[in-house]
Amino acid sequence: MSQQERSAGIEVEGLVREFKNGPRAVDGIHLRVAPGEIYGFLGPNGAGKSTTVLMLTTLLPPTDGTARVAGHDIRREGAAVRSAIGAALQEAALDPLLTGRDHMRLQTTLQGIAKADRRRRGDELLERVGLTDAADRKVGGYSGGMKRRLDLALALVHRPRVLFLDEPTTGLDPSSRADLWDEVARLAREDGTTVFLTTQYLEEADVLADRVGIIDKGTIAAEGTPEALKAEIGRPSVEATPTERGDRDAIADVLSRFGSAVPAPPGAAAVRLERGENLAEVVRALDAAELPIADLQLHQPSLDDVFLAKTGRKLDVTAAEEPASV
Repeated sequence: MSQQERSAGIEVEGLVREFKNGPRAVDGIHLRVAPGEIYGFLGPNGAGKSTTVLMLTTLLPPTDGTARVAGHDIRREGAAVRSAIGAALQEAALDPLLTGRDHMRLQTTLQGIAKADRRRRGDELLERVGLTDAADRKVGGYSGGMKRRLDLALALVHRPRVLFLDEPTTGLDPSSRADLWDEVARLAREDGTTVFLTTQYLEEADVLADRVGIIDKGTIAAEGTPEALKAEIGRPSVEATPTERGDRDAIADVLSRFGSAVPAPPGAAAVRLERGENLAEVVRALDAAELPIADLQLHQPSLDDVFLAKTGRKLDVTAAEEPASV
């Protein structure tokens, strides 16, 4: 990788973080993020996602290994790394007594924006994230979605070459989440910003990411474009829900003729198809066994299937909070 490419990318070499009297939260990972790429970092809580971000943003020293972010070594050039990146982490550092405009004024000052340009830059970013009408309201009265958008605007004040977003849409309602996705995609497409996005939402990675890395128990379980990873799985699955709940095991036996069992919702049975069967063949087999079906679905491979294949379990996302509105 040339120096020019390094100046906007990420290179991780054998990165380790081990906490005292605990397991290795990050266990020797290697990865590359190209300039202008959106890299989705997938994994459940406790997998090592946030610990990785804290090291890459110089907020936590690695136990071993290193990384270069925007061309700078995270161990030896922490100040240079911090000047080149923006970060919107899980907990937004917002003062509820300040307005959105106050936050922008403070951030532009801290980032060394020329005094004559501070108001213009702040207003530009408030408009970009849809907060112009709320700019003079105290942040304590903002909804969760508004706070996330303000946090993103603050991270962009100094036009960072690399932007770290650590689970930025957790707790947001679908509309707020989609708005944030649009803005992140525009940052990469129009500004050439490199985005390192950690998420538990498989749909988020599928929609946004040019490439994804799946981290599980501190190690990289898989990496590639969403399309390539789904192509590795290749085969669709079929899921059957019986009309009578007591028929579930009998339906599972019939489906087992067509492939290997995969997780299914309670009361249903599902298999990953091993050959080129279609739904008609499955329906004929269930009819022959006189097993009435309330619902039968054919699922094409998804990132959830990739996660299951690579880690042996599904990515179980349980929200501990109510979705925040816009």
